[in-house]
Amino acid sequence: MTEKETHNNENNLFYKINNSYYKPEIYAGIGLVLLAIFLSFASPYFLEARNLINLARQISLYAIIAAGMTFVILTGGIDLSVGSIVAVTGTFIAGFIKSGIPILPAILLGIGIGVLFGLFNGFIVANTRIPAIIVTLATMSIGRGTALLYSNGYPISGLADSFKTLGRGYLGPLPIPVYIMIIIFIFAYVILNKTRFGRHVYALGGNEETVRLSGINIRRLKMKVYIISGLMASISGLILASRLGSGQPLAGDGWELDAIAAVVVGGTDIAGGRGTIIGTLIGAFVIGVLNNGLNLLNVSAYLQLVVKGFVIIGAVFVRAGRVKYN
Repeated sequence: MTEKETHNNENNLFYKINNSYYKPEIYAGIGLVLLAIFLSFASPYFLEARNLINLARQISLYAIIAAGMTFVILTGGIDLSVGSIVAVTGTFIAGFIKSGIPILPAILLGIGIGVLFGLFNGFIVANTRIPAIIVTLATMSIGRGTALLYSNGYPISGLADSFKTLGRGYLGPLPIPVYIMIIIFIFAYVILNKTRFGRHVYALGGNEETVRLSGINIRRLKMKVYIISGLMASISGLILASRLGSGQPLAGDGWELDAIAAVVVGGTDIAGGRGTIIGTLIGAFVIGVLNNGLNLLNVSAYLQLVVKGFVIIGAVFVRAGRVKYN
């Protein structure tokens, strides 16, 4: 074997080993651990049981939305309307209950409205050449305006205590929303990794033209992922309304940023085709812990937005650099 062949083999071996151990979610997990260690020293309140329970409850809301966002981003899309869907769902559910509709039908109707917003997004994105960012930006405005119109700009409160159990209750040591989050991520993992639909989602983000030539119905596929995103945002809106005991027309403001950040920090390529649902879950914990830590350290809300923006940019740069290296 010549020296050149030996060198090439060594490079190939290094490449294989390096890539076999490289998983973006591992880096996100390391970042989460380091962040938690730092906050445990920076704030005496971070490791208190009360704070950790509240943190888990809050993360579950972001994570559920991020699970739906993962499907959209994997196809190369984006959904900026999820925060408004949270508000629409919670406001309408509260309004339905207040008007005398039984709790379960009110919940189903409210979630149905959120799903319709997702269907609208998917239909426009799939059947026109309007970029998803423009479509969902418009839907974000429509959704927020709808919630404000329906509620006259005021919270809808005075709901039954039985409705509040979902958002405030516990099963054992953990809040109920945490279990809902776990169930959703299990389903999302199975769908993305064990079904034909999941393979099509990855393929669409990887190369849309190849998917089209293979005979897959791209329009239907795009509509489905936006419906999933709308459904997840609706579930989060339901939990939030239950936790607050009211429908808040301004709820979910800025949550689209947290959801996108969770997906990107978790290693999903913003251009689509690459990423994991496990990475998104870890990313949601990173963003949740970061938000919690910044609040504990009394960092202003405006500066928090700046920090999260840089976190997203940093995650994208790391991912882009890795892809370029490969």
